[in-house]
Amino acid sequence: MTRRSFLTLACSAVLLSACGFQLRGQQDYAFKRLAITGASAPVAARLTRMVQGGSDTVIVTSSANADAVLSISEGRGNSVLTLNSLGVVEEYALDYWLNYTVRGADGTVLIPPSAIHLNRAMTYSDQFSQAKASESDLLYADMQNDAVDQLMRRLAVVHSLHPAPGQEVPGVNPRAPLPPPPL
Repeated sequence: MTRRSFLTLACSAVLLSACGFQLRGQQDYAFKRLAITGASAPVAARLTRMVQGGSDTVIVTSSANADAVLSISEGRGNSVLTLNSLGVVEEYALDYWLNYTVRGADGTVLIPPSAIHLNRAMTYSDQFSQAKASESDLLYADMQNDAVDQLMRRLAVVHSLHPAPGQEVPGVNPRAPLPPPPL
């Protein structure tokens, strides 16, 4: 039995390494003190936890004490995705967007204004309106977490507080397509 579990563990490790999987590891940001402005409490808390837990960078409260300032604005919305034959809503499209820019202490633009836009489809029924409200809150929280994860990877692209001409980080403004509704 021990031999079988060891063999299973070894095969799993080989498969994971073959697919390119690796742990996030330690980040080495160009800035050592980062100020976050404009973020909601959940986004700021997750960003703080991830930056301080995965690097030697410290989150500071004052922009005057920071090497870089991350300015964030976020929003959410929903729209009708599908209607039934009687004109009653069957699905909503939930949208979440996070706009951000990173500037150095001297005002140098490290990451120009960029956006992360996420969406999810959610079925709806008037019969379960309270449960659907809770489901939408969970989906928005999931999209916030996903946006913070993407922002963390984007922050790692900054290699210098004073980029040379032609070495600037380009801005990103993706618009993710909504997946087709389930059949």
